[in-house]
Amino acid sequence: MHQGPLYLLLATLLLTPAAHAEESLPSVAPTDDSAAQILALQQQLAESESQREALLAESGERDNAQLSRLRQDNQRLKLQLKKAQAQEPQRLLSEQQLWFLIGAGTALLAFIVGRLSGGRNKRRSEWV
Repeated sequence: MHQGPLYLLLATLLLTPAAHAEESLPSVAPTDDSAAQILALQQQLAESESQREALLAESGERDNAQLSRLRQDNQRLKLQLKKAQAQEPQRLLSEQQLWFLIGAGTALLAFIVGRLSGGRNKRRSEWV
């Protein structure tokens, strides 16, 4: 086995953590400007939360209307399906039963042909 790519892989794995290292942010002492920025950001956050809740309430109402329409459509389609199934005539045999009967008929036909061919009256084959 050639060892070259294995060493290359090992070296790449060792250097990967160094490439993903994050720089630490220097700690900044709070000042009056930063306190004002914090208050402004808190106010913006509160406003955006209230707007988000209002939008969620509106979308909830739309979702409820759409949900009720879908339920009505579902009930209508169920009724149509029941009507269509009632109009369809009942089948005498299912597909599985039909294939079983075809196989049984084939086996019976093979048995009859074998009996009529006179298999016992002939001389036994030398191969058996």
